[in-house]
Amino acid sequence: MTDQQNREDPPRVSPRARVILDAADIDRALTRIAHEILEANKGAEDLVLLGIPRRGYPLARRLAERLHRIDPAFDPAAALGQLDVTMYRDDLRTGTSRTPEATRLPGLGIDGRRVVLVDDVLYSGRTVRAALDALADYGRPALVRLAVLADRGHRQLPIRADHVGKNLPTAAAESVRVFLAETDAAPALSGKDERDLSDCVLLDPAPPRPGPQTAPSAGEARA
Repeated sequence: MTDQQNREDPPRVSPRARVILDAADIDRALTRIAHEILEANKGAEDLVLLGIPRRGYPLARRLAERLHRIDPAFDPAAALGQLDVTMYRDDLRTGTSRTPEATRLPGLGIDGRRVVLVDDVLYSGRTVRAALDALADYGRPALVRLAVLADRGHRQLPIRADHVGKNLPTAAAESVRVFLAETDAAPALSGKDERDLSDCVLLDPAPPRPGPQTAPSAGEARA
């Protein structure tokens, strides 16, 4: 499915889903992360942003625009790229269907440079591990940092983010869904919500288990 189709087709959202970040919240979070990146890097020298598809790349592009506004020495055209990790994932043998996307590195490569990996949600840490394996095939950065829009916990590997838009405690059975204008149609939520949801992060609670005398509520699947 193409990004154009994703933007045109209204996404299915649970009636119990709630908004954690709206478009204004995400804008502020990305601006803060951009400042944090420049502070940690002590400027823009040797800085490279690599977004992990699908939603990590548009987030990286937005960060690159902010970095340039804050410090014009950062050149998005020369320091922004995309790193596909599909063939480095450890779940390929389970038959998970994923379509590889292009890897596009900056013209100067990543050797000796300070790389910031960008993704939407940090969960088990396995996508980031795959990204680190992919990086090793393309060069040897001076260091690697991680920026994510949301960290939902439940790590399965010793990996943490350096820059986080929102720390979001969740239950393992809950779903965190990210919608970006570049890749998704805005979700249609039940009830009236005046916030701008062209970009948003939703938390979809795990459906309650009906008790012996409790019928499933409307909209819930029946076993």
